Amino acid sequence: MSGALASASDEELLEATRRHPEAFGVFYSRHEERVIRYFLARTGEAEVAADLAAETFAAALSSAHRFRRRPEPAAAWLFGIARNTLAMSRRRGRVEERARRRLGMPRLVLTDEVLDRIEALEGTAVELVGDLPPEQAEAVRARIVDERDYSEIAKDLRCSEAVVRKRVSRGLESLRHRMEES
Repeated sequence: MSGALASASDEELLEATRRHPEAFGVFYSRHEERVIRYFLARTGEAEVAADLAAETFAAALSSAHRFRRRPEPAAAWLFGIARNTLAMSRRRGRVEERARRRLGMPRLVLTDEVLDRIEALEGTAVELVGDLPPEQAEAVRARIVDERDYSEIAKDLRCSEAVVRKRVSRGLESLRHRMEES
């Protein structure tokens, strides 16, 4: 089954998690770095980002049996959990650990090596976005980092939503290629 898991879609992995727990491990591996980057961009603290990522994946594992395919990709489902985890953390002033504890997962202990790796991710992302053409970089920062709506960005940039969507799409595609190269 492990060979089939590597080529399975995210949706297939989540659907298979109940029967094959290792499927979630593949899903986790695919998205761990992106989730940590998401939290790092919002908190600016590697340890908090790692704790929030751990709680997000624990909550995702706990609710994988409720996952239902939708038009948007499974990663959108995961980042919905991440947004909720971050919002709860901000309301409470700390990282909630309920899902992780319920699964019996230990608290994530960060070594200096792991912290350095997380901080390097942030630096790489900032550098790569900075290398984009200015209009793409501005659109990517507004949409991805600041999580603003396309309509709001279009209003600020004085262009159509379609133009903003295209700039974000082209910017993200360029980032994806650069990251694969490095």
